[in-house]
Amino acid sequence: MSKTIAGAQRLGRIPPYLFAEIDRKVQEKKKAGIDVISLGIGDPDLPTPKRIVSVLQEAAADPANHRYPSYFGLADLREAIAGWYHDRSGVELDPATEILPTLGSKDGISHVPLALVDPDDVVLAPDPGYTVYVTGAIMAGAEPYIMPLKAENSWLPDLDAIPADVARRARLMWLNYPNNPTAATADRAFLERAVEFCRRHEIVLCHDAPYSEIAFDGYRPLTLFEIPGAKEVGLEFHSLSKTFNMTGWRIGWVCGRADLVSLIGQLKTNIDSGIFQAVQWAAIEALRGGEEETQASCEVYARRHRLVAGTLNSIGWKIQPPRATFYVWAPVPAGYDSIRFASHVLDQVGVNITPGVGFGAHGEGYFRLSVTAPDARLEEAMMRMRALKL
Repeated sequence: MSKTIAGAQRLGRIPPYLFAEIDRKVQEKKKAGIDVISLGIGDPDLPTPKRIVSVLQEAAADPANHRYPSYFGLADLREAIAGWYHDRSGVELDPATEILPTLGSKDGISHVPLALVDPDDVVLAPDPGYTVYVTGAIMAGAEPYIMPLKAENSWLPDLDAIPADVARRARLMWLNYPNNPTAATADRAFLERAVEFCRRHEIVLCHDAPYSEIAFDGYRPLTLFEIPGAKEVGLEFHSLSKTFNMTGWRIGWVCGRADLVSLIGQLKTNIDSGIFQAVQWAAIEALRGGEEETQASCEVYARRHRLVAGTLNSIGWKIQPPRATFYVWAPVPAGYDSIRFASHVLDQVGVNITPGVGFGAHGEGYFRLSVTAPDARLEEAMMRMRALKL
């Protein structure tokens, strides 16, 4: 008798990855000859700065970088990350014990529950939010507990609404500011409350901060460790993807409390063999400069945000350009749910946007649009949106 091969039961709890499904639909349209303008995924269209590419090219040609890298990243890279934190925020991190390079921040985010959470523990996850916060918990056998993000609370979770029994069982809390998908920001007072909540309930506070440098009009987002006591309870995740237009390079890091970083490192030594060393040298180059380059990118995104806000407001919306991120988060028109509206826009004008429900049930009623399309394509998309029939 032959056995039936089936997927692990945990996979049955995980829906198909949102962006993979969206890409499938877009590809179907393109095969049908439709010129689709994709504003769905937050993937910078601006190039990686030439100085970073040049270092990669030189390092990739060096046979010393063709062998297995260190599991824990080059010491030079960890020192560069510590230097970046110090120069940006006055935060002190020990390169040897408090920093671990990762294969992009998604690598660290998805593996943290496997390192820190036991089956049946609770992971507190924002909704709407990056789906990996929930799927990572599920893969670890944990129970996700949804913290709703609502417009009336400025897209911040209501910590006081978390039941006491849930807080007692919780091992991790995920926060993400500046926020994906809502583009919301968190002030110092909220982050202080979050640190105190996690300290009181012995919860690891995981702050996902890849958009910390994508901010406008003089706004400067806080990093977690600018909050007193945060390192005692917290981890912060960063990526070079958005700051230096390096999404395809797959390099980021997790940093914070040394024993937690060590546990994540212990897990990762059994999962991957480190980051291609040439990419690490390029990351070092990125972190040792580039503030002007990032600011130039932010000026492009700010201009595009004004274009999108002006267009949507001219056809009935009432939105303001955000203070940070390259996302627009806006309500769908009356009579639509988010999937139906996104499908309507794609079918009628060939513009791809992301339905808010893809980020969780509390994203229903909204859509997300990314301004990471070349200027000409974004302008064309906005022309098409003006012709949209609702």
